[in-house]
Amino acid sequence: MSNETKISVDFAGLKVSNPVFTASGTCGYGDELCDFLDVNQLGGFITKSISPAPRKGNPSPRIVETDSGMLNAIGLANIGLKRFIDEKIPILARFGTAVFVNVAGQTIDDYVEVIENLADQKAIAGFELNISCPNVKAGGIAFGTDPNLIEKITKAAKKASKNKPLMVKLTPTVTDICVTAQAAVNGGADALSLVNTFTAMSIDIESQKPVLANRTGGLSGPAIKPMALYLVNRVYNNVAKPNSIPIMGLGGIRTAGDAIEFIIAGATTVAIGTATFAHPQTGVRVVEGIKKYCLRKNISDIADLIGCLQ
Repeated sequence: MSNETKISVDFAGLKVSNPVFTASGTCGYGDELCDFLDVNQLGGFITKSISPAPRKGNPSPRIVETDSGMLNAIGLANIGLKRFIDEKIPILARFGTAVFVNVAGQTIDDYVEVIENLADQKAIAGFELNISCPNVKAGGIAFGTDPNLIEKITKAAKKASKNKPLMVKLTPTVTDICVTAQAAVNGGADALSLVNTFTAMSIDIESQKPVLANRTGGLSGPAIKPMALYLVNRVYNNVAKPNSIPIMGLGGIRTAGDAIEFIIAGATTVAIGTATFAHPQTGVRVVEGIKKYCLRKNISDIADLIGCLQ
């Protein structure tokens, strides 16, 4: 058995110490996690969505637990671009890990405005284009289901991002995710992240009304993992591998075993979201578990695992 194993990976032109990131929308802007773990132990951190102007989001209730998961209809609530630059960039600048900013908007110009204003910030390693949120009426999933719009918005965002990598987050709520993935690649995406939440709902049988004020929300957590895993493998084989584009896989990851499944399916990196609410140190535990797995299997470089599904 090898005494050492390399778990650092090359992701969209960046060298990250390990393949484990936080998922956007689940860990705030970084400072929220600092009391619970050393963020620098993770390969990367993805911020909550940022839009040009502050957003209040959807009315409450906007989160509900489900069997093996949760529904959220937050609606991209955030502090807006100006406050993010003034208040959060100084915090993120202290991190020694790759920070990606998740970018949201209602128009293509909104996305471009956020990216242009952040592209020169040294604290930011790259951007994740949120065109797949199911909980907003404008932008979000409205962009992410139309291949022509995906290519157009990706092209505009990539131009604004200058030399920083642009990752496009894909929704599973489409007929063929390979079509939307290819559209993002055609637009110049440096990486793909998938999947975002599945549109779903929960009903209060006493009132006979939806539990969420928004009626529907995005389903995340272990319930979606088998579907997310299948979609990652499908996009890897049909789009990512032929175009040499890396994938960030996410959807219900709680353990190192879950993360390794995604890597074997074709993901270069993984992101952990819902599990962090229950156990904030999940990401660090997954990193340690990946190291132990590689040592046990005598794997000297985790890159050998990516897409190795037989």
